[in-house]
Amino acid sequence: MLEAVPNVSEGGSADVVAAIGRAFSTGAELLDVHSDADHHRSVFTLVGDDPALVDGLLTGIAVAVELIDLREHVGAHPRVGVADVVPIVPLVPDGMDDAARVARTVAERIGRELGLPVFLYGEVGAGRRPVYFRRGGLEELRTRVARGELAPDAGPGAVGPRSGAVLVGARHALIAYNLELATSDVSVAEAVAVAVRGSSGGMPGVQAIGLDLAASGRVQVSMNIIDLEAAPLHEVVVRVRNEARARGAEVSGGELVGLIPARVVAAANAADVELPGVDESQILERRLASRLAE
Repeated sequence: MLEAVPNVSEGGSADVVAAIGRAFSTGAELLDVHSDADHHRSVFTLVGDDPALVDGLLTGIAVAVELIDLREHVGAHPRVGVADVVPIVPLVPDGMDDAARVARTVAERIGRELGLPVFLYGEVGAGRRPVYFRRGGLEELRTRVARGELAPDAGPGAVGPRSGAVLVGARHALIAYNLELATSDVSVAEAVAVAVRGSSGGMPGVQAIGLDLAASGRVQVSMNIIDLEAAPLHEVVVRVRNEARARGAEVSGGELVGLIPARVVAAANAADVELPGVDESQILERRLASRLAE
């Protein structure tokens, strides 16, 4: 059994999100859906065996492409496609070879059956991460492809403006986690993000950006914790809180995107660090056990 966490560029229409979720469920168990109108994005957590998981992903992506037009899309989260990223994640330590095999199958079928350009990342894409393709957004990706700097790994050789591209990868578990700050000054969130992210000298294994969520009047440090050993989540929370306080702001809330491994919550409890916005119902193993028992 493998996990898939497709990210779809729709967070405002409950009807559209529900339709896509039903489609994903045709071949996989849908454990969680997280939608955010400011990010204009929904993250679906699926588990299943190959080939049922592959079939579910293809069905869900097809429905997303039918219902979403990126030419009308406005959201805070960077994206280059309707089905922006489709990571395949092993649920056991020695499962990466299976995840990589399934990711390649998903990419080939998306390109062949749905006619979308696909770029590989992570363990199947020479270690590249989605940010490599998202740099400058969809228009910049289209330009890079048109001038020959990049070529899709599957599907057509050009990237269209309506549906964009699909980034398919195999990767280890990560945590997508956002912390809101009690300030309306986005420059504070941007400065905190610079201080904590690994690429700018902060914490190894942390990706972070500061966002202005204009529709709700919030500012946010939006993070991916891509190395859970190098950057335990509770240590990241403490670091963000300290960096925010140094700039005159407090952490006012948190938002977990998707589910979280039990060991991460256990480590935070042992360190007596609260994870804002995280509760027991969001633990991956518990959600999986509950669904499989039904």
